[in-house]
Amino acid sequence: MTYDDFIATVARRTGHSTEQATALTYATLQTLAERISAGESQDLADKVPTRLADSLRKPSSREFADPFDLAEFLRRVGERAGLDDAQAAPGAAAVLSTLREAVPDYEFDDMRSQLPTGIRQMTEPVNTPGLSG
Repeated sequence: MTYDDFIATVARRTGHSTEQATALTYATLQTLAERISAGESQDLADKVPTRLADSLRKPSSREFADPFDLAEFLRRVGERAGLDDAQAAPGAAAVLSTLREAVPDYEFDDMRSQLPTGIRQMTEPVNTPGLSG
């Protein structure tokens, strides 16, 4: 999946503009990187389009996952993307579903295993009329 395809898919799934879908994508990936280990974050960065990879890379000083829950995940995504928590939830779910399609299943499953239940549930595919997958 290319960068443009990734952003376009998020935009279609959320009904947001390309600009807002871009902000949401970066916000979600940055927050996800904080919640998973540095090794897993790097593994995902190696599989996504190059322009998105830096959002997933952690500084060497942040090797371990920051153990926050779904509410904090959505707060951070919303703050970064300029959305409230209620708007951040479907947007983050769309980004995570698109990530599922962009990386190999084994890589996505490895990442998913590091998430608490609430965030893990957001990684389920989003059903959007007119879209397959």
